[in-house]
Amino acid sequence: MDVRIGIQHSSRELSFASSLPAAEVQKKVDAALQGSSQTLSLTDEKGTIYVIPTASLAYVEIGSEESRRVGFVA
Repeated sequence: MDVRIGIQHSSRELSFASSLPAAEVQKKVDAALQGSSQTLSLTDEKGTIYVIPTASLAYVEIGSEESRRVGFVA
């Protein structure tokens, strides 16, 4: 699943593919925004860990879990 995170005062966004289901990513984002955690921590498919301070979050976009189609569709 694709995850894009906007960071305040930054013109670039953080974009990566995660192996977590959409509901799990949303649960982590909700917990971070409700104040139960100072940071949002997510791991991509390659094992890289991203730790973002919740005060710096501008938006989090969670993509669909549907696989991409390649080629022509009839």
